[in-house]
Amino acid sequence: MLFICYPKCTTCQRAQKWLDNQGVAYRLRDIQQHNPTYEELKDWHAQSGLPLHKFFNTNGLLYKSLGLKEKLNTMDEEAQLKLLATDGMLVKRPLLVGDGVILIGFKEAAWQGAPLHAQDEADIAHKEQTVQVSEDWLKWQSDDDA
Repeated sequence: MLFICYPKCTTCQRAQKWLDNQGVAYRLRDIQQHNPTYEELKDWHAQSGLPLHKFFNTNGLLYKSLGLKEKLNTMDEEAQLKLLATDGMLVKRPLLVGDGVILIGFKEAAWQGAPLHAQDEADIAHKEQTVQVSEDWLKWQSDDDA
């Protein structure tokens, strides 16, 4: 999982604490220092199925100072994505991105229902191999006891 946040944001802090309490593994990325790229945003938008305006931080000072409430309606999707990629402070946060998971903003109920403990194939294969070794060892032990 990739957890994109602004460390000073209290909502991001709550989300990070929630992830930690749930035991969810994630990589942390500061949205102000490493804002999402155009390609990332385009991909996440397509995967999410959400309207693009959901990716904008409508409560942010930059959003308001640029007058985006009025301007977004006149911009096409391409222009909106390019604008989002210019400054991480325009992007709603936190963002949680993983295989089949795109969560924008922190709503505990939505995050609770998401498949956040997805495992990659290498991790699953390793666990299966460990189980097989354990089963073989138990069989060997029981044969030795007989």
